[in-house]
Amino acid sequence: MLIGVAAAILIVMMLALIRAFIGPTLYDRILAVNMFGTKTVLLIAVLGFLTARPDFLDIALAYALINFISIIGVLRFFEYNRPNFTDGNHD
Repeated sequence: MLIGVAAAILIVMMLALIRAFIGPTLYDRILAVNMFGTKTVLLIAVLGFLTARPDFLDIALAYALINFISIIGVLRFFEYNRPNFTDGNHD
C-alpha cells in the first residue's frame, strides 16, 4: 500500500515539474516548485516509514522549513524587482 503511495507521489512530482517548465506565468512556475517541495517532504516521510527510519521525519521537517522560507524569499524578490514594461522602452 505505501509503495503505491510513494509511486503516486512521484507521479505528482513529475506533473509538478512539467508545470514548472511549461509555465505560462511566473506565479504558475513558483506554485509548481512549491508543490514539488511539498511532495518531496511527503515522499521523504513515506520512505522513512517504509524503511523504519524515524529520523527521516526530522529531515522532512527541515526540508519543509527550507522550502517555505525559500518560496517566501522568491516571491518577495519578484514582488519588489519586477520589470516595468509600461513605458514602451523594453531595453
